[in-house]
Amino acid sequence: MNLVEKAAYLKGLAEGLGMDAQSKEGRLWAALNDLLADMAHEIEDLHEADDRLDDALDELAGELSYLEELSCDLEKLDDDDDEDTDDAEYDGVVYDATCPVCGEEISFDEETLESGSIRCPKCGELLEFDLGADAGDKPD
Repeated sequence: MNLVEKAAYLKGLAEGLGMDAQSKEGRLWAALNDLLADMAHEIEDLHEADDRLDDALDELAGELSYLEELSCDLEKLDDDDDEDTDDAEYDGVVYDATCPVCGEEISFDEETLESGSIRCPKCGELLEFDLGADAGDKPD
């Protein structure tokens, strides 16, 4: 039996006592029964609202978990990128080259580019850079 049914049962019991509805006691019991019925309806409404909010919260928690997974994947990618700089902050330009012998990806900075060459850390092959005039540069 839910609260509304229990309030109706008590109202029936009070009416079954055969009290005069116009007496002081009869009016008191009628008012208490009306109050009890109103409170039972309000409590039932609150339970329904709580159930709806609980469902909505579960849905939001699922969406938040999905977004957290996406965020963690992005943070993992960012962390992988940070490892390439050997945990040092570097504000300059980073160049990438592929070793023609072993296929190793090599990253280097402007200073290394200007030096004209770099050794592949994997196979030791000497990679040389031609810093001659670009096709778009005008000769002096």
